[in-house]
Amino acid sequence: MRIFMNTTTSFNLQNYTFVLPEERIARFPRKNRSDARLLYVKENSIQNRNIVDLVDLLQSGDRLVVNNTKVMKARIHTKRKTGGSVEVFVTKVHDNRHCSALIRPSRRIKEGEQFILDREHTITCLRRNDVDWTLHCTPSVSSIMDSFGSIPIPPYFKREANEQDEERYQSIFADEEGAVAASTACLHIDQTLQARLIEKGVGISAITLHIGTGTFAPLRQEQIETQKLHKEWFSISEQTVQDILETKNNGGRIIAVGTTVTRCLESVAKKGSFIAQSGETDLFIQEGFSFQVIDGLLTNFHLPQSSLLMLVCAFGGRKNILDAYHHAIQEEYNFYSYGDAMLVIPDQHL
Repeated sequence: MRIFMNTTTSFNLQNYTFVLPEERIARFPRKNRSDARLLYVKENSIQNRNIVDLVDLLQSGDRLVVNNTKVMKARIHTKRKTGGSVEVFVTKVHDNRHCSALIRPSRRIKEGEQFILDREHTITCLRRNDVDWTLHCTPSVSSIMDSFGSIPIPPYFKREANEQDEERYQSIFADEEGAVAASTACLHIDQTLQARLIEKGVGISAITLHIGTGTFAPLRQEQIETQKLHKEWFSISEQTVQDILETKNNGGRIIAVGTTVTRCLESVAKKGSFIAQSGETDLFIQEGFSFQVIDGLLTNFHLPQSSLLMLVCAFGGRKNILDAYHHAIQEEYNFYSYGDAMLVIPDQHL
């Protein structure tokens, strides 16, 4: 495998800051997935393109790797028997009837308390943990989420989820339920663009990484110093491993569609053997990281001082990426989950 190391190291969060006008935050999706704009960052150049230009920018023999995670209807609004409103936010499903969840407000919630949604659906608070609760759901976790849950759109949308979000905050690849946030880079690819890429000779493979609540949490200095983030569950199949190795052996490029795909692939490679597996990763990719798998990155524009922005800077070079962000702001690109995209191809990967 070709290895690229960005050797510039600086972990001061102030180095990952930019000022974004409020109107550049996309709170609703564009009319069509493939209407998104694309900022193409190659070597030291920046080009204004459109997401459909991926067909021209990628080469026959390249391979996109997407995340097929599906966002759960994790946000459930209910009431206590006292009449007080409560939000239950499912973070992880353990089995058919048990899950972990955040409860807001939780200060007065007691172990054994029940939330009765209707005659058939009940949530029982079994145990308070450090930051969340273990819950028992009747008749099942999935039945409660399907009947009473809503898609947990990001807080910076500053609105409630609607029916459009149920479709557009999921990618066309989403079929493995378990995430609380979307793999947003995958949101731009529709069936037509997918078909055109395949016709061009670009392969498409999938991994699963269930994005957790940690993706929204502010970075702590401890995480920066230990180079470890919140844990997220991932899985990579034997077929995807074979596809990636074959692509590289044939001289093709691996283009990660999103930071979650990058985290999964590089976590597997970091273990020493690039083989099919499932497990959890706490990998924190910062400047100085040796990339062993990906040769390009298709990603959205991320929040300042976030681990996601740090990952992109580690791959494309902090100055290049922040220059690209400033260019995107000036050119009125849309930012964050429903925003536009950027394709980063460092010179070292060609």
